[in-house]
Amino acid sequence: MNPLKQLVAKHKQGQPIGMYSACTGNELAIEACLERAKKAKSYVLIEATANQVNQYGGYTGMTPQDYRDYVLQLAAKVNFPADKIILGGDHLGPLTFSHLPAEDAMAEAEELIRQFVAAGFTKIHIDTSMRLGGDDPNVKLDPKLIAERGARLALAAEAAFAELKAENPDAPLPVYVVGSEVPIPGGSQEEDDQVQVTTVADFQETVTLFNDAFINLGLADAWERVIAVVVQPGVEFGNESIHPYSREAAAELCQALKAYPNLIFEGHSTDYQTPDCLRQMVEDGIVFLKVGPALTFALREGLFALSMIEKELLQHTGKPLSNFIEVLEEAMLQEPKHWEKHYHGDETKKRLARKYSFSDRCRYYLPQEAVTQAVDLLFANLEAVEIPLSMLSQYMPIQYTKVRRGELANQPRELVKDRIINCIDEYLSATGILSFE
Repeated sequence: MNPLKQLVAKHKQGQPIGMYSACTGNELAIEACLERAKKAKSYVLIEATANQVNQYGGYTGMTPQDYRDYVLQLAAKVNFPADKIILGGDHLGPLTFSHLPAEDAMAEAEELIRQFVAAGFTKIHIDTSMRLGGDDPNVKLDPKLIAERGARLALAAEAAFAELKAENPDAPLPVYVVGSEVPIPGGSQEEDDQVQVTTVADFQETVTLFNDAFINLGLADAWERVIAVVVQPGVEFGNESIHPYSREAAAELCQALKAYPNLIFEGHSTDYQTPDCLRQMVEDGIVFLKVGPALTFALREGLFALSMIEKELLQHTGKPLSNFIEVLEEAMLQEPKHWEKHYHGDETKKRLARKYSFSDRCRYYLPQEAVTQAVDLLFANLEAVEIPLSMLSQYMPIQYTKVRRGELANQPRELVKDRIINCIDEYLSATGILSFE
């Protein structure tokens, strides 16, 4: 049985357990997730989003097969067992093709989902919630059409799995996540966006329409593997704001879930929620907790801290400095397309947002050559010296404590990954650490 289906069954039996999903393509973030799961002896769920990874490479330059190989290579590097990795595809659908005529966009989406399934991704989030070319921009997209388009993609996924199964009889069946109340990937674009909890009626309509659409296409077996519905439980974040989970606001929605013995909720944009909020979400049936920007936000914090340590230690030695903070800023200024629609206000406000926004648009620039070279130099410079404990206490106090305890090496790469693990641990605390065996 797919371990995620097993997890859902355990939750429905009364165990308040869940699983976080790391939506990231960043090497250090993935390594941190793998190393933390290795220590916990648990599965790890890593997902790629359609704009991040697709048949044309996405913004990472990787196809689904490339991404799978990339994760497996990192797993081998840290000696993490490949059979404990669950790969997921997030927002799979016509998201990045929505400017095309509807039929062309859907054809591209079918190829996208086919490639994800063929590459061995087993958690498939189908997202057909966006308008396509030819859809009336002045009319709300028909939920029935959303469901029909979603079922069409499920049909393509099942066909791709049949081909995979013929080549690899041991390939696990994919499970599906559906839902039309899907938050914007990467968080809210506006600080004053209102967060409305999904209504019970909308949730129930989504389940009914997707069920009907699957059955109409002969996908009864696939419908049995629909394990979650994406809803808006009232959590979101913007550049400077966080909308915390309110158990009271989501109570009616979560109560309605109890009528569906095989379904749980998936929560997107759970980044920056407190551990108490995350735990309450899991207890209330929001079993899958997506996190992405918070991981690279923590990474950026760690890199900034090390850059400040580097300057303090080496600025008068004549040794070339990484100038990581300045290099990252220059990369963002030279190619503003990844942040200009998200950061607003005067120049000071935008400058601060480029560095410190919760939306963390700087993650799009970390793979650029100049930025990666700066990171490599930063690590090399600090590996060549001993970081004083007193400075580590100043800039990375949590890591300082772990170093003092002998739990963490006082090395730049390990320090940065541990800063990411601070975030991961909040999710593990909320979801429970399980091997599902």
